[in-house]
Amino acid sequence: MQGGHSCPRPLTFNLEGTSASVLHFKIVNMTENRHIHLIGICGTAMASLAGMLQQRGFRVTGSDAAAYPPMSDFLASLGIPLSQPFAEQNLQPQPDLVVVGNAISRGNVELEHILDQRIPFCSLPQILHDEFLRGKEVLVVAGTHGKTTTTSMLAWIFHTAGLQPSFLIGGIAENFGSSFQLGQGKHFILEGDEYDTAFFDKGPKFLHYFPDSIILTSVEFDHADIYKDLDAVETAFKRLVNLIPRRGRIIAFDSGVSLEPCLSGAFCPVERYGSGANATWRIDDLRLEPGRTAWSVFREGKLWAEFEYPVAGEYNVWNATAAAAMAAGCGIQREEIAAALKTFKSVKRRLEVRAKVNGITIVDDFAHHPTAIAGTLTALRSSYPGARLWAILEPRSNTLRRNVLQNELAKSLALADEIVVANVFKSEAIPEAERLDLATVAAQIQKHGRRARIVPTVEGIVQLVAPEMRSGDVVAILSNGGFGGIYEKLPERLKSLGPNAQQAPKAEKKLIVS
Repeated sequence: MQGGHSCPRPLTFNLEGTSASVLHFKIVNMTENRHIHLIGICGTAMASLAGMLQQRGFRVTGSDAAAYPPMSDFLASLGIPLSQPFAEQNLQPQPDLVVVGNAISRGNVELEHILDQRIPFCSLPQILHDEFLRGKEVLVVAGTHGKTTTTSMLAWIFHTAGLQPSFLIGGIAENFGSSFQLGQGKHFILEGDEYDTAFFDKGPKFLHYFPDSIILTSVEFDHADIYKDLDAVETAFKRLVNLIPRRGRIIAFDSGVSLEPCLSGAFCPVERYGSGANATWRIDDLRLEPGRTAWSVFREGKLWAEFEYPVAGEYNVWNATAAAAMAAGCGIQREEIAAALKTFKSVKRRLEVRAKVNGITIVDDFAHHPTAIAGTLTALRSSYPGARLWAILEPRSNTLRRNVLQNELAKSLALADEIVVANVFKSEAIPEAERLDLATVAAQIQKHGRRARIVPTVEGIVQLVAPEMRSGDVVAILSNGGFGGIYEKLPERLKSLGPNAQQAPKAEKKLIVS
């Protein structure tokens, strides 16, 4: 890692009781070599925090229910001990502080132990703010879509411009090989998540970061487990906008009806980006080609820059233009921005090619929402023109597991030629009336003229689809989790079949439930 602090400042703890039932601990200082344990360490932000704390000089351990790449590999590369599954013995010897991930709920055996034993604990946003954000100029990337990639682009621009930024990203930025960096510069670039903070703090995480400026990519209904409706999501983003000081700025997409009410209360300048005629940063002459994307940016009506990079997808052009606008507002020259974008690689699990077997390309994408799925499949169409496109989905996110966006999901998946959907992840945790109805989704896909198959298990999917695949196919595996190891199992099965596997005849476009 670059930047970093060579020795941690002396720290101690102060205990603050917030109520009779929940104890919450204010971090003031902590002495060198104190032990911090992270419950739910394999979350992307939690794993990044673990690395940052280790770099500061703390002894870091963590635990999770199950680990999978890329974050499990990332933690292993840092030498941070990871215990699986959750257990009381993971807290022996007793740590000085426990960071409780927002995926952890009452009933978790480790959480119950720290409450019983009154071991000091806090949330990720709290320790992040108190230990790393104080004294920095904080730039937050927020929105329903595009946060991770846009944050990675912004960090890369600042880095290549020599500004030595600190950053925290919800994924592995391939240019850095890391999801975080502690730099000597004044800027801290941060992915701002609207998800809740912890079991004891149900407000959005990004409200703890007190940003100086933000990029706002989009506002749509998401996180159906914690937000009742779109109005509730809008309220969270309104609260974020209300935190931006007058001296700051907001770079916001120029489309999306929910953005307007969120931005209406801003006290700072708001600059819009997109393809609309009134956008401050207007995208024009977009060229989506295999292996290359290029476009022009007009600033307040005048040609400002020509950009290109090897990343696919129109939505990534929006992300890059937002990052360029924020960087320009911070004094980075357009030539430096263009040079950085030209060398930008991407983020792990964002259109990531995981394998090429017998001429078949297998792509991993972190699918969490129908809009994101549509963007991914559209991007693959432009990158692989003429290819037969497969979409293999695990409905795993808290939004996709529910039927709230069921129609939109079917429409997005129908952008592929062949669609296979696994069982809803931990479906028993979702009330039946709220649960995604796979048969209905498949029937709706059929109405769009595509074939959809519901195959409950990864093993069943691999055995079914591998013999049907042929050279030139592109396979998009869509999940925000490990998907039962399909990323390894499908390539292995394809290799076992060899390059001369039987090519299946064109199937009728009908619903098949296996």
